[in-house]
Amino acid sequence: MEVQGRIKMIGETQTFGSNGFRKREIVVTTEEQYPQHIMVEFVQDKTDLLNNYQAGQQVKININLRGREWVNPQGETKYFNSIQGWRIEALQSESAAGNVPPVPPADAFEPAGDLKEEDHDDLPF
Repeated sequence: MEVQGRIKMIGETQTFGSNGFRKREIVVTTEEQYPQHIMVEFVQDKTDLLNNYQAGQQVKININLRGREWVNPQGETKYFNSIQGWRIEALQSESAAGNVPPVPPADAFEPAGDLKEEDHDDLPF
């Protein structure tokens, strides 16, 4: 699965516990009719993948959905989900594509008014 959008925020790497578990979070805002702010976490050695990115960049992140079960001290079972990233790549913005000339709007062309029904074209198809 993947998430595409513009980076809103990249957090600092956090370290937890005596075994040195590392986690780093990134928030990507999707660009659709109803934009979503999706938080994706990168863990362990994958936290370094975010070093070359910054807020405002367009990216595609490959993700895995993770879920886990936890029983609290009162014996109630709770469920948690997380979105874990494992690859990130920059996307070219449309303005950076550069070599493609812009298409003029349709109303930039004047319609031909001197056509007659009896005029036939000589196109071979």
